[in-house]
Amino acid sequence: MTRMKITVSALAVVALSATAAAARDQIRIVGSSTVFPYTQAVAEEFSNQTGAPAPIVESTGTGGGMQIFCGGIGEQHPDLTGASRRMKKSEYDLCQQNGVTDVSEALIGYDGLSIAGSRANETDWNLTLAQIFQALAAEVPVDGQMVPNPHTKWSDIDPSLPDTEIIVLGPPPTSGTRDAFVELAMHAGCEQIDEIATIAEESGNEDWVAENCSRMRTDGPFIEAGENDNLIVQRLESDPNALGIFGYSFLFENMDKLKGVKIDGVEPQTETIADGSYPLSRPLYFYVKNAHRGVIPNLDEFVNAYVAEDALASDGYLAERGLVALGDDERTKLQDDIQSATPVEITE
Repeated sequence: MTRMKITVSALAVVALSATAAAARDQIRIVGSSTVFPYTQAVAEEFSNQTGAPAPIVESTGTGGGMQIFCGGIGEQHPDLTGASRRMKKSEYDLCQQNGVTDVSEALIGYDGLSIAGSRANETDWNLTLAQIFQALAAEVPVDGQMVPNPHTKWSDIDPSLPDTEIIVLGPPPTSGTRDAFVELAMHAGCEQIDEIATIAEESGNEDWVAENCSRMRTDGPFIEAGENDNLIVQRLESDPNALGIFGYSFLFENMDKLKGVKIDGVEPQTETIADGSYPLSRPLYFYVKNAHRGVIPNLDEFVNAYVAEDALASDGYLAERGLVALGDDERTKLQDDIQSATPVEITE
């Protein structure tokens, strides 16, 4: 049944692309900068093991990747996109409108959205979510009113914090990391502040937090650093007072240069991300067009290699790069769903 499904989808690609999709001999992948190093590692391993051309992997950000991925089917469109959050309903609808109607979802593991700084900085950083919100939000509460953020130093927020300028480099709005940070850090931090809880309650608006606590400040202390997380690492090396926001793999791979910031007393580590005690834990995904499987050379084999035990197990080569592995039952279900090309349906 699965092979028939992929064959029918393949015929659809040929019909839509006018020239056979197989004219492109390299797999094309877009998406999340956080998922990028894992996908790149699988691409290199796959090429080394099979001799097939290495897939082209572009770091476009989750949101940007979804827009490109959902543009259509055929050889001019990418085959797979990485995501540091689940596909949104609006993105799913865009795919459907453009004929990308048969997509499989792969939850590949977990990541801790990390805040880190240079090891040259002597501060033993331990921030609450409320302090993070007060440092980075466009508006914060002052005397019962939401006003433009006046905090320029960490000590403005709490005298126990360093008397240094707030400098935090982070992802742009197109990034799934930004989406996750807003939800897990900004919204949660906002809700921890009693003064804001009172304002929200008095407003009578159930969506007050989402509408008023999502905007990052644009007056200097928060710096959008693009989709290349390696540039953030380089900036942190050159500026010991700066902090950066990125996926755990970038902290994991640069432990000799960087140190993680504790959040509510919990360090970003494999164990704390896996058990959910680290507050900024999140799932990572890729999405594949089943219409391209069996048409784009090696795509089916590459996708199966991505979800194989030697890649995704707790002792797999992606765990060595910082990916927090799924449990055995979760991983078995993922492998079954991907191998059978089970389509995803997103309703909300």
